[in-house]
Amino acid sequence: MMNRRDFLRNSTWAAAAPSVAPPKGGQLNVLFLMSDQHQRGASGCYGSREAKTPHVDQIAANGVRFDRAYCQAPVCVPSRGSLITGQYAHTHGARILADALPAEARTVAHFFAERGYATGAIGKMHFVDESRRHGFDHRLHEGDFARTLTQKERAEFRRDQGGAEGVEGRPSQLPARFFQDNYYADETVKFLRENRNRRFCLWSSFFMPHTPLAPMRQFYEMYDPSSLTLPRRSGEELLNGFEGHLIRARERGWYGQTDDQLRRSIAGYYGNLSQMDSCVGRVYDTLRELGLDKNTIVVYTSDHGEMAGAHRMWTKHNMFEPSVGVPLLISLPDRLPRGTSKPELIEQIDLFPTLAELCGYVPPKEIPGRGFAAAHSDDVDQSFRSDADQIGAKRRRPLSV
Repeated sequence: MMNRRDFLRNSTWAAAAPSVAPPKGGQLNVLFLMSDQHQRGASGCYGSREAKTPHVDQIAANGVRFDRAYCQAPVCVPSRGSLITGQYAHTHGARILADALPAEARTVAHFFAERGYATGAIGKMHFVDESRRHGFDHRLHEGDFARTLTQKERAEFRRDQGGAEGVEGRPSQLPARFFQDNYYADETVKFLRENRNRRFCLWSSFFMPHTPLAPMRQFYEMYDPSSLTLPRRSGEELLNGFEGHLIRARERGWYGQTDDQLRRSIAGYYGNLSQMDSCVGRVYDTLRELGLDKNTIVVYTSDHGEMAGAHRMWTKHNMFEPSVGVPLLISLPDRLPRGTSKPELIEQIDLFPTLAELCGYVPPKEIPGRGFAAAHSDDVDQSFRSDADQIGAKRRRPLSV
């Protein structure tokens, strides 16, 4: 039996030529906008009346919102590995937070680069070993951002933010240039401008709304903690389930949060969301300014969710709905139905083959992820359908579950 390393190294699609013609009307770009730790329900487009995410909501208004999308693992590294490879974590090999995605892993970047696309990954990809580009020709990460600050400024930022898992909601005292997401947004805009006349597959990955919950003051002050709705919780949460969750919640100080403390934490989380959303808006506005919005598939999702006080827990690392459920929006104006929602169950490993299909290619046969674009063929303009919809139909599972 072929082991995982040989499977990844010897995938037959590694150097394959395009199998089908691209859609009529020109070839499509791919822009993947990703956040870290975005609870699905904490978005206006998913029904929140409190979280302010106008730019993410705009993507939803221009495309399709998936209401039952789930990550493959509620922890950053394995989830991100699954997203870019179309593989489950036990196959791609990055099973826990400390595991580096293997250098030989074949990714969506390899797939599109071999078909003539400029490829880029800007921001928090969380490969662990950032010297591994995984097929992305253009790569900027946290280390590149860190070099924009002096050593003294980096220490100042650490003091301002506190611990990485801190859930004390409060405003930052620092200006925009201290926050990595602003740098990632600027660099993403620069990539779009420089590659406006090329086909591109760009992954722009933001750090927020991940803890700590200390956004720039202007975003924290968008929320009045006293008016925020608390998640349902009781004094007996986690007492009858997996003991590890209870131990962790108590050790981290989450379990004993008062209502006032929790409201401030939620204000900080929503502030993080709104700050990240403003970065998404700068990128999305540039896409339209350059006239690229009509031929660019835009995907917005997150690597996993956030408990945000539900069951007296924060962050992720569990299989509760707020932790494993993710937002998923896909837009392509004039070709995908605008402002629609879909209730079908979607796994994030399905995104890679779906993007391949939308661009007119047959997805790699070796990956378990299955494209779902053709399942909505009645909603897609006839000129948008590709031969891949027919060629790949037999290997696709129906979305009615």
